[in-house]
Amino acid sequence: MTDGTDRAAHGIEDIRAAVGRGRAAGRSWAALGARERRTALLRWKRALASRADEFAEVIAAETGKPVHDARSEVLLTLVHLDWAARNASRVLGRRRVRPGLLSVHQRALLAYRPLGVVGVIGPWNYPLYTPMGSIGYALAAGNAVVFKPSELTPGVGVLLARSFGEAVPDHADLLLTVTGPGSTGAALAGADGPAGVDKVAFTGSPGTARKVAAACAATLTPLLAECGGKDAVLVAADADLDAAADAIVWGAMGNAGQTCAGVERVYADASVHEALCARVVSRARALVPGDAYGPLTLPSQLGVVERHVKEALVDGGTAELGGPDGLRSRLPGPVVLSRVPEDSPAMTEETFGPVVVVNPVRDMDEAVERANASAYSLGAAVFTRSKAAGLALAERLHSGAVSVNSVLGFAAIPSLPFGGAGESGYGRIHGEEGLRAFAAPHSVTVRRFAPAVDLMSFATAREKAARAVELGRKLHARF
Repeated sequence: MTDGTDRAAHGIEDIRAAVGRGRAAGRSWAALGARERRTALLRWKRALASRADEFAEVIAAETGKPVHDARSEVLLTLVHLDWAARNASRVLGRRRVRPGLLSVHQRALLAYRPLGVVGVIGPWNYPLYTPMGSIGYALAAGNAVVFKPSELTPGVGVLLARSFGEAVPDHADLLLTVTGPGSTGAALAGADGPAGVDKVAFTGSPGTARKVAAACAATLTPLLAECGGKDAVLVAADADLDAAADAIVWGAMGNAGQTCAGVERVYADASVHEALCARVVSRARALVPGDAYGPLTLPSQLGVVERHVKEALVDGGTAELGGPDGLRSRLPGPVVLSRVPEDSPAMTEETFGPVVVVNPVRDMDEAVERANASAYSLGAAVFTRSKAAGLALAERLHSGAVSVNSVLGFAAIPSLPFGGAGESGYGRIHGEEGLRAFAAPHSVTVRRFAPAVDLMSFATAREKAARAVELGRKLHARF
C-alpha cells in the first residue's frame, strides 16, 4: 500500500495508516545520532546515483521530457540530498547563544528537534528534483515523510520510496508514498479530517495552495507553499546580448517552459531591445521541439498557453516568432512576443509554456518597477557587464532569488534557500533555512550560579529589585 508497491487512489484511512507507520519509524530515526543519519542518507544518495538511468527513464516516460533533461534533474537531486545529509548536524546541532547581561547567570542553548511526520505534495514538472527539496531536507532534519506525487507522475514517487527502503532497510517506513488524484493530497493536508502530519510542504498552483492552506488551518498544521512564478529578466544597455539571449531562450524554453522559476518576462533597455529580440528569435528558431524539449505534460495547459498568446496579440503585442498556429499540439513550437501590454495575461499570469515576452523599457529603473509589479515573487535575473550595477539591481528586486548574468543560477547551489512571496507562496526549501523549515527550535537555559539580584523570586526584597530594574533602565537609556 503506502510503501509504493501499487498506484491505487489512497484515501484518508490509507494516509493515516501511512502516517502511523512513518511516525513509528521516525522515532528510531530521530533517536539515531546525526552521524548515523548522515551515513544512511549518503548510502541512499549513492544508490540513487547508481540508478540514475532508471529514474531518468521513469521521469521521461511520465512527463514526456527528453531523457537528457531527466538525467540533469536526477543530478540536481543528488547535489541537494548530499548537501542536506552533510550539513544537517552543523545547522541543527545544539549550540550556545549569548544570554545577555540581564541573564549572565544562565547558559543559553539552542538546538532543533524533528517535527515528526512531514507530508510532501509534489508537482509533475520536476517530479524528482522539486519534491526532494522537501523530502531530503526533512529526512536530514530527523523526520519521517509521507509523499504524495502528482497523479501525472506517480511512478517517480513509487520508485523513490522503494529505493529508500532498499538502501536503508532498517528504516524502510521512514519514506512512504501515497498515490492518487488531488483528493489524496487534500486528505494528506487534512481536508477529510486530521491526517496526523506535523507539517505539509506543497508545490503547485496558487489556487490549489489556498485549498491546502484551508485544510491545514483546521488543525493549525504549518504549511510551506511553493506556487510558481512569473520571473523577469532585466537586460541593461551594456549587457552581453549574446549571453543574455542564450540564457533567456534556455530559461524560457527549457522543459517546454514548465519551470516555476523559468523566464517568462524580459525587460530590455530600449537601446538594445531590437538587437536582443533578434538574438532571442535566432536561438529559439533553431530549437527542435521533441529534441530540445518535450511536450506539455498537463494537456489542459495548452489552452492556457494559447489564450495568453492570442490575447497578447489582440492587446497589441507583436509575434517575433511563432504564434497561435504553432500551439495546436502538446508539442508546441517556441513563441517570442514583444511589446505586450503589462496588463495582458501573458504578463500577469503564469504561462507555463515555451513562450517569452521581450519588452523595451526606458532604463533599469523602469525595468525594476515592472518586474516588481507582478503578484508573483519567486526568481529573477539581471544582465549587465557591471558587477556592481548587477548586484545593486538584484538587491532592488523583490524576488526570493536573483541571478546576475545567468538564469536559475541558484538552482544548483544547495546552500541557497529557495522560495518566494505573494502568489509564489511562502516558506523556504534548500540551504540552512530549508533544514530549519523541517525542525522545531528547542531553547534550553542552565542556571550557572545565583544572580546578585534574582528578579524571578518573591524572596528578593522589592526595594533591591527596584534598584536593579532602575539601573538596567538607565543603562538602556544611555547606550
